[in-house]
Amino acid sequence: MSRAYAQPLYSQSPSTPPVLIIGDTALARERARKTLDISDYDSAAILSMGEAAEDLGRAGALSTVWLEFTDAPTAGGRRLLQRIAADAARLSSGVVVSVPIDHLDEVLLWLGSSPVELLVDASEPERLSALTFSVCSARSMGLAHEGANEASSERLRQLSDEVSRIASALARLGNLSSQPPLSPATMQPQQGDMPAISAEALRTMIRARRQRANYLPADLFADPAWDMLLDLLQAEIVQHRVPVSSLCIAAAVPATTALRWIKLMTDRGLLVRRDDPHDGRRVFIEMAPSTSAALRHYFGDVGLAVV
Repeated sequence: MSRAYAQPLYSQSPSTPPVLIIGDTALARERARKTLDISDYDSAAILSMGEAAEDLGRAGALSTVWLEFTDAPTAGGRRLLQRIAADAARLSSGVVVSVPIDHLDEVLLWLGSSPVELLVDASEPERLSALTFSVCSARSMGLAHEGANEASSERLRQLSDEVSRIASALARLGNLSSQPPLSPATMQPQQGDMPAISAEALRTMIRARRQRANYLPADLFADPAWDMLLDLLQAEIVQHRVPVSSLCIAAAVPATTALRWIKLMTDRGLLVRRDDPHDGRRVFIEMAPSTSAALRHYFGDVGLAVV
């Protein structure tokens, strides 16, 4: 399989290392190249997943590694994701992974809780923002190692220029697993002195919240953390598993935003991430027992008429 090296997109400062594009299909590589073209960052190379799994360790200085998926990860893609998961914290470059929501669960399964920028069905402005954030973050880490001197001051000025440049690009456009696997015990109803919660009443509340968007702009009511907690409580009551992709839909916000909320609530111990031992392509999210208890007591106090 031949390697396609990109031509320089602009006369780039030598202090800004290039971006490595990796795509699972020709369409994926072309889309990533388009984002890079708009941003004006330089490209080191454009590789398939199989090529990158073999060559990533030999890559030179990079500002960002961009992985673009259009399909479920193949063997080469899974090897690459595993390698990124193992090495992301030690890489001097940033890592951005772009994936359709249909394949989010499987990508997350191989990535785990790696510190990467994850995009799901992202718009071009979201993609540009993620790319610039990744490049600037990598350069900021370089500043931390250089110390406070004239070179650092110059690179801080360059970081400011990067932010200004991405703002111009946007204007042109116009717009998690250390937990044990699943077991029958993980979805048992809460025991003890818990208020009884009706699954049907909870579904009615969720429907009422959704129907607001039929009468007023939906973005007025964005409350992804609450919407996800309601969905998880309903799932717990009826003993249903909730994949990450389904929970992103329940959040009623862009999937990339929902993922950040899931990570935040998982990091704070409100949610628990579990791998499905029966299907290696899925990751489930559950409420922590303390979160479930808190929600049940809350609705026991205020009732389920609250929207």
